[in-house]
Amino acid sequence: MGKKHKPHSGSKGFYPRVRAKRHVALFRTIPTLSGKENESVKPLNFLGYKAGMTHVFGINQSKGSSKFGQEMMIPCSVIECPPLTVFGIRGYFPAPHGLLAAGDVLQEKPDKELEKKIPSFKKTHSKKTDSKKTNFSFESLEKTPDLSEIRLLCHTNPKLTGIGEKKPDLVEVHLSGKLANQLAFAREMLGKEIKVSDVVAEKALVDVKAVSKGKGFQGVVKRAGVKIHRPKSKKHRSIGSIGAWHPPIVMWTVPRPGQMGYHNRTEYNKKVIKVSEKVEEVNPQGGFTNYGTLRSAFLLLTGSVPGALRRPIGIRVPMRPQETKKFNVTQLSLSRVSA
Repeated sequence: MGKKHKPHSGSKGFYPRVRAKRHVALFRTIPTLSGKENESVKPLNFLGYKAGMTHVFGINQSKGSSKFGQEMMIPCSVIECPPLTVFGIRGYFPAPHGLLAAGDVLQEKPDKELEKKIPSFKKTHSKKTDSKKTNFSFESLEKTPDLSEIRLLCHTNPKLTGIGEKKPDLVEVHLSGKLANQLAFAREMLGKEIKVSDVVAEKALVDVKAVSKGKGFQGVVKRAGVKIHRPKSKKHRSIGSIGAWHPPIVMWTVPRPGQMGYHNRTEYNKKVIKVSEKVEEVNPQGGFTNYGTLRSAFLLLTGSVPGALRRPIGIRVPMRPQETKKFNVTQLSLSRVSA
């Protein structure tokens, strides 16, 4: 039997290991584009749903590889990305400890599915109330002093997927470009849809963020990779010591039982193999296990992605892009894709 290798077990890079507050992982930081990329206004993040994994074949183009010119298999994650609907605009101005919201400009007739997520929409836009008093106007947003950033308030459309849900998830979409261009773009996009092809392109790098699979309350052997004691030991699945006498406390670095999984996790520099709306290319016979068949546009990302099936996956432009030759392939064969 091979040696058990769990390098991420007990990692000090993630603390505290508590359950995530919500199942939708949202990005706190969005990179600032430089040069010509920042001149035009472009959405910088998106939200999709994890469908499963598959693999594709391609010709290895890494000249330093021992398998240069040969066919190689690439494991891929399939993320279904129905379009996001823009139902509002939110402005931000700087504050001593971050950004504060100046106000929201909301859509007059939002999607009926959105009322299931935000019940106040039904009250705000009812006939008895005056929409001019309850809704923040776009003109007042433009006149807000020290306005520094504009974001789009969007919701997903899970009814266009095969997960069997209708209640949408909410996300703030960040924009590139100057403030004046952001205002014009946001005003034009209010009530319209954003496609995943507007955010990412093929052969580009993206970062993904999701809430990992929940494992519940686990002991130190499974949670932190502690070695099991010898048979004659009084205790087997515990650590030998929880620390010294002084300082008279249990340090946070000591492995302890507790929550495992259902944490926010971010993975950097996932390469986009394909962005397409031709779902028949990847749909296996009978659909993906515990998900169903794809009905909307999808992404093929190299490697695995954190999170359970049907869980929302946050996608953004790369924070620290670093090209690798690991998946430098051409002539991708989608006809041989299998789930």
